[in-house]
Order: sequence, then C-alpha cells, then structure tokens
Amino acid sequence: MSVKGRVKWVEGMQFVGSMEDGGCSIILGDGGISPMRLLLLSVAGCTAYDVVMILKKMREPIEGLEVEISGERREEYPKVYTRVHIHYRIYGNVKEEKARRAIELSQDKYCSASAQVKLSGAELTYSLEIVRGDDEAMMSKSVAER
Repeated sequence: MSVKGRVKWVEGMQFVGSMEDGGCSIILGDGGISPMRLLLLSVAGCTAYDVVMILKKMREPIEGLEVEISGERREEYPKVYTRVHIHYRIYGNVKEEKARRAIELSQDKYCSASAQVKLSGAELTYSLEIVRGDDEAMMSKSVAER
C-alpha cells in the first residue's frame, strides 16, 4: 500500500502538510504543531479508533472515550521518544475485561502508529479508567495498568 503526502514551506519556520488524497491540512512548526507532538497524537488517534471499533464489535455499551498520551524524549539527537504512556478513559458500563482486551488488541495487533513507536525502541505503557454512569459522583475508577 502506497501513501503520499506533501509538506510545503510557508514562511519562517511554518510549514503546511497535506496528504495526496485530500482531507485536512495541518500546520507544522510556527503557529502549528511540532512533528514529534503530531507523532504522539497520531498514536493516540490510532489506538482510540481501534478501541472504539473493537468495543463496538464486542457490543459493549461505550458512550465515550478520551485518550491522554505523554512521552519522554532523549536529550541527544535524534530526540526520539524513549517512553510513551497512554491513559484510556472509557465512558459507559463497559466490562473491565473487555476494555482491557480491546486495548491489548489495539496495542499488540492493530495500531500501526504504536508499533512504529515501539519499533524505535520506546517503552509503551498504558493505564485504563472506566467511568460508569453510577461512578459519576466519584468521577472515575482506575481499573488497570500495564
């Protein structure tokens, strides 16, 4: 499968990136996002997509999902990520074991962006929080970490 995109220098240290097949454009650098931060968001978006898709296929009552991601980078060049942590906050009366299974499938099989980061040598960990309708007074309940 071939994918093509283009990044065009606008001025100063501002660039606009777009994919050949259209869709949205993104501002990189000044006034936009750094490529390395975009890489983190790509990992979060990739795994979020997987988890929602898998939980829906499992017929779990997912009502919402938030994925928070953080990364630590080397001090020397190239400043690659050495550690990445993903926190999944799933809303709805989703079973803990199903949520954990969906995350594991995403991380171990489906999410190409996570695989790319892991192949660079980064340690990738995650935690899971499920916010159920009856938990809302407590806000959330932490249920798993890996």
